[in-house]
Amino acid sequence: MRAYRHPDDLRALQGLVRRVWSPGCQYHVGDLAWQRRQHLGREGEWPTALWEQDGVVVGWGWAELPGFLNLLVDPARPNLIDAVLEWFDGVATAGPLTVVALQHDTRLVEALERHGYSRKQTEVYSQYMYRPLTGLPEPGSPPGFTVRPVSGEADAARRAAVHQAAWHPSRVTEDSYRTVMAAWPYRADLDWVVEAPDGRFASYCLIWYDGHNRAGEIEPVGTDPQFRRMGLARAACLAALRALRDLGADKAVVYPTRGHPASQGAYPLYRDLGFIPHARTHTYEKP
Repeated sequence: MRAYRHPDDLRALQGLVRRVWSPGCQYHVGDLAWQRRQHLGREGEWPTALWEQDGVVVGWGWAELPGFLNLLVDPARPNLIDAVLEWFDGVATAGPLTVVALQHDTRLVEALERHGYSRKQTEVYSQYMYRPLTGLPEPGSPPGFTVRPVSGEADAARRAAVHQAAWHPSRVTEDSYRTVMAAWPYRADLDWVVEAPDGRFASYCLIWYDGHNRAGEIEPVGTDPQFRRMGLARAACLAALRALRDLGADKAVVYPTRGHPASQGAYPLYRDLGFIPHARTHTYEKP
């Protein structure tokens, strides 16, 4: 077994995620698509390697230079974690080396500790949340605002603009958002916006659907600062969740950041939407 590159690394990474996914998995096919496609021209900063057995990907590592590692290993092959960490030692260009692990992933944590990593004390972490798609309330919206899915690439410019406004400064551009739209498993009917009376997009919610596991992931959500505290993000999320349910999904997940000033409203929003926290991440570092 050896590490290798794949002509379409994203689909290869997603393939393993899709095969082993559960609500307790650290990754979803959707967040991989979003993270790998939202910015253009960063491929040189992202060394990626895959491990395969009998034609099936059983592990992968995706480094974000200089020193951050994303990794996933088939639960049936836990010893492969050591190989991924050794590969990362060889491609990282500066320390500290950083890996994020879910709190219950004891095999990954034990491997990190074997390789000299220790848990970093930080107030910033990802909160993993889950919701069955039953009992969804009606979305609603303020008078004059329209809640609707995007109309494909015709809406790409306004869709990128509302993301830029919500997450300023942002490296997402119209061109990069078109790349997001072209990535599997993006669906325009799960990319919902709230359109203001003047035609601007004021808020949005994008959901990625893994039909194999009947699970959707919210990633990302945002509201233009000029339109905040009007319930628009809630309306967009509820409309997108109802569309997800109508496609046959029975559950949704979301991974909001907690402890960061830019994300203070995320956790209360998802709790209000009925999401229940079930796990969190811890950060590990090696000098």
